[in-house]
Amino acid sequence: GLINSRQGLESVEKVNVASFCRRRLPVVMHKLKMAENVKEAVMYIEQGHIKVGVETVTDPAFHVDRAMEDQVFWVKDSKIRRQI
Repeated sequence: GLINSRQGLESVEKVNVASFCRRRLPVVMHKLKMAENVKEAVMYIEQGHIKVGVETVTDPAFHVDRAMEDQVFWVKDSKIRRQI
């Protein structure tokens, strides 16, 4: 999921750790203003309030690519969703 071609791994050398960290689900939620901070986003994820696509995610280390970023939603019966 990092490179688009099968030519080689030269393009992977340009990817740094910070770019992986920015694609984690709690950071994406904070960027989308679904949580005030990353710690709060982690709590929401661990409690099962977040889904990506049709799947409920409970792992804060879930990696969200750019295509999936528009599919981050609250679970339908989430109490936090009702408050917001």
